[in-house]
Formats: sequence, structure tokens, C-alpha cells
Amino acid sequence: MSQPLTLRRFTRNVGTEAGLLLIGIPILLWTMIPIYHMFLFAISPKDAAFSGQLWPTHPTLRNFGIVFHQEHHFLYHFWLQMWNSIAIAAATAVLTLLIATMAAFAISRLRMKGGRLVMNLALFTYFIPAAFLAVPMYKTMGMYGLLNNDFALILAMVTIASPYAIWILRQASDKLPVELDEAALIDGASPWQLFRLVYIPLMVPSLIAVGTYALLLAWNEYLYAFLLLSKETTLTLPVALGNFLSADDSPWELLMTAGFIYALPPAAIYYAFRKYMSSGLTAGAVKG
Repeated sequence: MSQPLTLRRFTRNVGTEAGLLLIGIPILLWTMIPIYHMFLFAISPKDAAFSGQLWPTHPTLRNFGIVFHQEHHFLYHFWLQMWNSIAIAAATAVLTLLIATMAAFAISRLRMKGGRLVMNLALFTYFIPAAFLAVPMYKTMGMYGLLNNDFALILAMVTIASPYAIWILRQASDKLPVELDEAALIDGASPWQLFRLVYIPLMVPSLIAVGTYALLLAWNEYLYAFLLLSKETTLTLPVALGNFLSADDSPWELLMTAGFIYALPPAAIYYAFRKYMSSGLTAGAVKG
């Protein structure tokens, strides 16, 4: 009796894995094809960029040299704009983590009166598309003299990222045993010590996941960066690369090369923290 049962279980497992492969492989190919063509543009000479070949006849790294040395007029501030993107994304991640961590701790562990209502009201902002809030955000930043200032974009990104970050961290915090708090309080721990010595160490996977989410959100932002920043020296790289599209004869090979370089840091960050992403962002989805 046990052998047929084991055989059926093995067959079912094989069938499940085969089904997942049949779904996963096409999705993987569909995801990688645009990246592959971006790389093809990057290693193709200008006159062969639209040849339609699966591999260029004369591949070259000249495009990378032009970008690295900022030899095109659209690339004169390439590294400065890359630094702007890095600084804004990092600052957004840090501020979002600071706000969301403290808010989630106050709502979930300190049971702050009205905290869950405030969090739910904040989540309601996601019912309004972020594009609709761009003009009011522009007007607000103009009233306070923050236009053409990196801090304006940082504030805008933190505003967008924080409600979701608070919700994720609150869900993860609710899963922590209450007995830990009670034991710490009995031992004489203050709320700050409880936050620093108990809460933060246990929340590290979720903190990394939320920080990565906020960082990538700011890294890829175009609309708010386009509205709030206009000086060449304050632009982020996505907005600066958009200038390529304004030319009559756009150097597509340089645009794809710069875009390929710009995609490497977030890819490296995601690869480094990938084991925290699924567990951290889904923490608290199923309560025991």
C-alpha cells in the first residue's frame, strides 16, 4: 500500500515541478529578452544598432568608453547625475526606514491609541494614482522654496513609500511574541531599550526588504524627478537620459549603454538581499 502511495506522491511532485517550469521558463525569457537587446545596443556600432541581428557582426566596447568618459553632450554630467540618483535613493531608504520602523513599533508594540486608524488612512492615499499627486506636490515644494533641491524629491519619495512600509513592518511586528515585550519590561527595560534591543534585531529581514523597496522606488522614479528638478547638476539619471529622446537623431546605442550601466546597481542590491525580499515583504501575511 505504501509503494503506490509513494509513487503517486512522486508523480504529483514531478507534475507540479514540470508545470512550474512550463510557466517559469517563458516568463524568464520574456523578462530577459529586453535586457538582452539593451546589451546588444550597447555593444553595437551606431550604424548597426538596428540591424536586427541576434549578435552584432563587429561588437565593440566603444559605447561604454564614451559613457564612462562623458564624451557626448548628453553625458557631460553622467557621473554627477548618477551620484544624485544614489544619494536620493539612499536618503529615501534611510528616512523611510526611520519613519516606518518607529511608526510600526508605536502602533504594534506600544498599542498607541488611534495608531491603526492613522495607518489605514495613510494607506487610502494609494487609491489616488501617484501621477495625480505630482502637480499638488510640485506646488507645495514651490511654496516652501524646495524646487531644484534634491531634498524635494527625497520628501516626495518618502511620502509615497512610507504608508506601504509602515503596513509591512506593522504586519511583521504583529507576529513577534508579546511575551518578549513583557519579559523585557519586567526586567526594567524602557520603551527605547525595548525598541533598540528587542524589536530592531528581530525585524532585520523585514527592515532590509522595506529599505530595498524604498531605495528602488526612488532609484527608478521619473515623473516627480522631472517636475521637481530641472538643473543639469541636480537631475537624476533617469530624467537626464530622457533628454536623448529630444534629439532628431538620438544616439540609441549610447542611451542603451547608459541605461544598462544604470541598471547594474539595483540589480546588485536585489541579488545581495534577495533572500530577505520574499520573507520580509510577506511577513505577517499569514498569522499563526
